[in-house]
Amino acid sequence: MNEPSLDLARTALVLIDLQNSNVQRELAPYSAEQTVGNCVLLAQEMRTRGAMIVYVRVLVGELPAPLADAPMRSPGAAAPAYDASELSAMADVEATDIVVVKRQWGAFYGTELDQLLRRRRIDTLVLGGIATNFGVESTARAAFDRNYRLVFAEDAMSSFDAEAHRFAVSKIFPRMGRVRSTRALIDMLQAGTGDA
Repeated sequence: MNEPSLDLARTALVLIDLQNSNVQRELAPYSAEQTVGNCVLLAQEMRTRGAMIVYVRVLVGELPAPLADAPMRSPGAAAPAYDASELSAMADVEATDIVVVKRQWGAFYGTELDQLLRRRRIDTLVLGGIATNFGVESTARAAFDRNYRLVFAEDAMSSFDAEAHRFAVSKIFPRMGRVRSTRALIDMLQAGTGDA
């Protein structure tokens, strides 16, 4: 059975949290350089073919700090560095790209992302970013609930733990959409087949 085509006029590449606070961390199974590099390759290919490119960044100092067994930051921890929430220079953001600012793990809650996508009649999202099982997965679940078609660029995302990444891409994401490598997506785009 043939897969549905990827209509780039109705597709957005949504890249999550490629910002200084994340690219400076030790990531697995892919390094920050590998992850961001693959995101940039996808953005270049998709941008030249008319797809919408969205970079999402989180205001680290405004993330909730609930009472939790394994909090993301310790109570009383020092404030993040002044540029922690800024997109990394490695992300290669261009002037035509859209930047969405969030204050939660997911990119939909409390942001204009859904409105921006719907105004452009976007119905398909290609997702990548840091971290797989936090910002990417939270965004994917919200997108799935909103009936977007999803494609996951498996090696254009990474996490703080390789097993957490593997679990998301092998057990969660295949139930919501299609999981592909960056190379497979680029080959498809360059071949002009439109299949993901």
